[in-house]
Amino acid sequence: MSDLSSYPITRRWPAQHPDRLQLYSLPTPNGVKVSIALEETGLPYEVHKVDFGKNDQTSPEFLSLNPNNKIPAILDPNGPGGKPLALFESGAILVYLAAKTGQLMPRDEAARYECLQWLMFQMGGIGPMFGQLGFFHKFAGKDYEDKRPRDRYVNEARRLLGVLDGHLKGREWILGDAYSIADIATFPWVRNLVGFYGAREIVGFDAYKEVQRVLDAFVARPAVQRGLEIPKRD
Repeated sequence: MSDLSSYPITRRWPAQHPDRLQLYSLPTPNGVKVSIALEETGLPYEVHKVDFGKNDQTSPEFLSLNPNNKIPAILDPNGPGGKPLALFESGAILVYLAAKTGQLMPRDEAARYECLQWLMFQMGGIGPMFGQLGFFHKFAGKDYEDKRPRDRYVNEARRLLGVLDGHLKGREWILGDAYSIADIATFPWVRNLVGFYGAREIVGFDAYKEVQRVLDAFVARPAVQRGLEIPKRD
């Protein structure tokens, strides 16, 4: 068994099961990507809540694992070569978990690159643009008199939804018949856009029938339902 005591993060969040992958997270769109992937693969893990209300994310212990002070992050005691591996950035963690378990990413080389292409589409487009729309529609930005910033992100969210909607026609999932980390990365953000952010009407979401269809299939998966609640909020 790998010794995790040399990692400062374990002093703030002690590992009760040091033989398991350690997840440091919150149930946000980026956080649940990893908890869903872990639930889908069946890989044993231990979860630790990073409480933003207590500024856990800026603690020296958390910054020792992720200097970018964002969730999620992981510490896998059984990394490559049997040595511990610490990782941050949800997309990188998804790729790692898929490679580690041989699940959720095609083995065919061309299909694997297609999967990574759509993962990058989420990381570079859907996540940042939907997040900015959330700020200007739901949070402090909603009080700005100048609505041009909000409208910029509304229009970009519509464009991205249109790209995704067109791609999903005739496909069960983003890669076709194969459920993958591309879906796990994308649909928590779609769910958040129309749910928590309350942006269904402003982006005209009901027009994106294919996105709605796949979102419904995604949230119906038992592993997704479990992963969306990890870690539990107070």
